[in-house]
Amino acid sequence: MDRHILVTGGHGQLGTELIPCLSKLGRVMSPGRQELDLAADAATAGIVALQPTHVVHAAAATDVERCEQDPSWAYAVNAAGTRRVAEACRAVGAWLLYVSTDYVFDGSKCTPYMEGDPPAPLNVYGRSKLAGEVQVQALVPQWAIVRTAWLYGHVGRNFVATILKRLQAGNLLTVVADQTGSPSYARDLAEGIAQLVARQATGIFHLTNSGSCSRFECAQAIAREVGADPARVVPITSDALALRARRPAYSVLAHTAWKGLGLPPLRPWDAALHARLARDWPCPTPD
Repeated sequence: MDRHILVTGGHGQLGTELIPCLSKLGRVMSPGRQELDLAADAATAGIVALQPTHVVHAAAATDVERCEQDPSWAYAVNAAGTRRVAEACRAVGAWLLYVSTDYVFDGSKCTPYMEGDPPAPLNVYGRSKLAGEVQVQALVPQWAIVRTAWLYGHVGRNFVATILKRLQAGNLLTVVADQTGSPSYARDLAEGIAQLVARQATGIFHLTNSGSCSRFECAQAIAREVGADPARVVPITSDALALRARRPAYSVLAHTAWKGLGLPPLRPWDAALHARLARDWPCPTPD
């Protein structure tokens, strides 16, 4: 099949990993925001003009605190922007994969969330991403939704980069111990998404690195990996941070649909973290 794959958000931490993975499957297009602004009405026509056969929609407003403070920005990108992508896919008959989040769940479970569990987001970011999911399912005949969690890579802002920066500064780190999830390496997620593109799979998929930990445990693991004293990481509660946006206490995702395709699980989160840090330490300072 002659695939013409459009990647939105190609300069982000996931997009930069997606492009080399997807280039093995076909021709990849990844226009920047100046060329394709998904918050503008002209975005639909811009995508149609590119005539993609497959679209991986990884662009998103992911700053959880800014989303809470400015819901109009969150919805303009995550809901309305996704609607424009979906409308374009419907117009040209393209298959669409939308990257979503564990934050569509409220964290009230104590066992991993299944793909069919009812969403109940706690914050604006989660609600805006869920609104994007709804647009995809309503508008596109052939679609896949990939929910992931605690994503980190080699560019941009993320939890791992923040912890590394604070370790470099030499201070004690206070990290929440009452949020549990699955840290997910963007390179592994990109390879998984490429598997779904190759199969043109449809439906909702949960895809993260295997296993789970608290934010506190993850920060301690980062410290150990880079030779810092893990005792410098001090546990606190989420309430102590007094953040605007509530986070789910438990957002581990089950990979039932992924396993149903006969695909192997992504490697354990600690092995992925080791690979990321071994390749690029110290990391670039986040903006």
